[in-house]
Amino acid sequence: MDITKSRGQSRGQKSQSQGPNGQEGRWWDALVLLSLIWGSSFLLMKVGVGVLPPAYVTLVRLVIGAVTLLVWLRATGGRLPRGAKVWGHLAVTGALVNVAPFTLFAWGEQRVSSVVAGIFNAATPLLTMLVVSVVLPGERPGARRLLGMPVGFAGVLVVLGVWRGSDGSGLAGQLACLAAAACYAMGFPYAQRFLAGRPETTVSLSAAQVIVATVEAAVLAPLVSGGLPTTGPDGWTPSAVVALLLLGGLGTGVAYLLNYRIIRRAGAVAASTVTYLMPLVAVVAGAVLLGEGMTWNQPVGALVVLLGVAIGRRTAEKGDGVGMTATRRELPRPARSATTTLGR
Repeated sequence: MDITKSRGQSRGQKSQSQGPNGQEGRWWDALVLLSLIWGSSFLLMKVGVGVLPPAYVTLVRLVIGAVTLLVWLRATGGRLPRGAKVWGHLAVTGALVNVAPFTLFAWGEQRVSSVVAGIFNAATPLLTMLVVSVVLPGERPGARRLLGMPVGFAGVLVVLGVWRGSDGSGLAGQLACLAAAACYAMGFPYAQRFLAGRPETTVSLSAAQVIVATVEAAVLAPLVSGGLPTTGPDGWTPSAVVALLLLGGLGTGVAYLLNYRIIRRAGAVAASTVTYLMPLVAVVAGAVLLGEGMTWNQPVGALVVLLGVAIGRRTAEKGDGVGMTATRRELPRPARSATTTLGR
């Protein structure tokens, strides 16, 4: 009798440590590290735009990220996807969740603090729920999502401080950050529809997406920045070089691998909790390392946004699929999944 009980407890303990695919292992450490990497990426972008135009910050981080993922792909014996169709879908996804948001956030951070940029990124799951409800058949919003979306958008208005107006430059920067989050929101449903369920590994799809995004950024950067990049007034400082290396190697490389580890071991819903931790890291990093301040409405608005996300995603956690699409950095999986690569 004691043996049976012991075996039952053992099985229970084992099931709790296993993810949805039956894989055992810790994942909280990866979640904490992922939150630190993606949350601090706004600080790194702020440092980067001090020496390079925004489009070239995007290009540099994508080049470094692509090299990192290719090295990992080679080390694991994987290969890039084959076929023009999949590469076409990867090109669209790369533009929506890499090139456009990276550049918009960097451009916006020339006008607002990294703290504000990190707060606006918290609107990504909210905007994703809206886009999914509109463009994906079968993803009709339930009562919770209908309540969560207006609550979240009210939080966006609080962050903007619409009641007191804004100078042109500051407002443009905030709207650029909001547009970056909207790009993520459009990229997730697209990837869910055209990339989820493919046989390639996540590392393979991630590397291919970043490669094609690098090519797109190489074409875009000279067009929007007027030729070869010019450095800022302080030139190439050691801190700027380190910031760009970390932004590409960690934020656009290693972070994808960490996120996939969490998904495999704990599931997409667990991985989505990074959405709630990133703004906290962005606020602390900007305030402590860059001395950036904030007004009362920004953290209050961020909490309202996250409340709206939490309300709207309760049904997602019960199986409607939106929870997996709503995460800014979830990766494409070889099984039927709504997750996609991101980058910060």
